[in-house]
Amino acid sequence: MIHSMAGGKLQEIDFVNLAKVEIVDGDFKGEIYWYITEIVALKENDFVYVPFGKNNTLLKAKVLRIDKNVSTRTTPIPFKRLKKISSIAL
Repeated sequence: MIHSMAGGKLQEIDFVNLAKVEIVDGDFKGEIYWYITEIVALKENDFVYVPFGKNNTLLKAKVLRIDKNVSTRTTPIPFKRLKKISSIAL
Protein backbone atom coordinates (compact mmCIF):
# COMPACT_ATOMS: atom_id res chain seq x y z
CA MET A 1 0.00 0.00 0.00
CA ILE A 2 1.27 3.45 -0.83
CA HIS A 3 2.14 5.36 2.32
CA SER A 4 0.10 8.45 1.41
CA MET A 5 -2.99 6.31 0.89
CA ALA A 6 -2.60 5.01 4.45
CA GLY A 7 -2.99 8.51 5.84
CA GLY A 8 0.70 9.37 5.93
CA LYS A 9 2.35 12.36 4.34
CA LEU A 10 4.95 12.10 1.58
CA GLN A 11 8.20 13.92 2.29
CA GLU A 12 8.53 17.16 0.39
CA ILE A 13 11.46 17.41 -1.97
CA ASP A 14 13.88 20.20 -1.08
CA PHE A 15 17.11 21.20 -2.77
CA VAL A 16 20.40 22.17 -1.10
CA ASN A 17 23.91 23.17 -2.11
CA LEU A 18 26.57 20.72 -0.95
CA ALA A 19 30.31 21.19 -0.53
CA LYS A 20 32.81 18.35 -0.53
CA VAL A 21 35.63 19.34 1.82
CA GLU A 22 38.98 17.99 2.97
CA ILE A 23 39.95 18.52 6.61
CA VAL A 24 43.32 20.33 6.70
CA ASP A 25 44.26 20.21 10.38
CA GLY A 26 44.05 18.03 13.47
CA ASP A 27 43.71 14.28 13.83
CA PHE A 28 41.37 14.01 10.84
CA LYS A 29 43.65 15.82 8.38
CA GLY A 30 43.15 14.52 4.83
CA GLU A 31 39.69 13.04 5.43
CA ILE A 32 36.87 13.99 3.06
CA TYR A 33 33.32 14.95 4.13
CA TRP A 34 30.15 16.52 2.68
CA TYR A 35 28.49 19.59 4.19
CA ILE A 36 25.49 21.76 3.35
CA THR A 37 26.48 25.28 2.36
CA GLU A 38 24.35 28.41 2.44
CA ILE A 39 27.32 30.65 1.62
CA VAL A 40 26.54 32.14 -1.79
CA ALA A 41 30.08 33.35 -2.54
CA LEU A 42 31.72 30.01 -1.67
CA LYS A 43 33.97 28.54 -4.36
CA GLU A 44 36.40 25.69 -4.84
CA ASN A 45 39.73 26.03 -2.99
CA ASP A 46 38.21 28.31 -0.33
CA PHE A 47 38.99 27.44 3.28
CA VAL A 48 36.07 27.05 5.68
CA TYR A 49 35.29 26.03 9.25
CA VAL A 50 33.10 22.96 9.61
CA PRO A 51 31.47 21.41 12.70
CA PHE A 52 32.88 17.96 13.36
CA GLY A 53 31.96 15.09 15.66
CA LYS A 54 29.45 14.86 18.48
CA ASN A 55 30.63 18.12 20.03
CA ASN A 56 30.64 20.01 16.70
CA THR A 57 34.26 21.06 17.16
CA LEU A 58 35.14 23.54 14.41
CA LEU A 59 37.86 22.28 12.07
CA LYS A 60 39.46 24.04 9.13
CA ALA A 61 38.76 22.46 5.74
CA LYS A 62 39.40 23.13 2.05
CA VAL A 63 36.49 23.11 -0.40
CA LEU A 64 37.14 20.55 -3.13
CA ARG A 65 33.82 20.71 -4.98
CA ILE A 66 30.40 22.36 -4.83
CA ASP A 67 27.23 20.67 -6.07
CA LYS A 68 24.26 23.02 -6.45
CA ASN A 69 20.56 22.22 -6.18
CA VAL A 70 20.96 18.64 -4.96
CA SER A 71 17.69 16.93 -4.03
CA THR A 72 17.49 16.02 -0.35
CA ARG A 73 16.51 12.54 -1.55
CA THR A 74 19.76 12.01 -3.48
CA THR A 75 22.47 13.40 -1.21
CA PRO A 76 25.73 11.39 -0.98
CA ILE A 77 25.01 10.60 2.69
CA PRO A 78 21.62 10.60 4.45
CA PHE A 79 20.28 14.16 4.52
CA LYS A 80 19.51 14.03 8.25
CA ARG A 81 23.21 13.42 9.00
CA LEU A 82 24.52 16.41 7.00
CA LYS A 83 25.78 19.45 8.90
CA LYS A 84 26.22 23.02 7.64
CA ILE A 85 29.48 24.83 6.97
CA SER A 86 29.98 27.32 9.79
CA SER A 87 31.90 30.09 7.98
CA ILE A 88 34.62 30.96 5.52
CA ALA A 89 38.09 30.94 7.12
CA LEU A 90 39.86 34.26 6.83
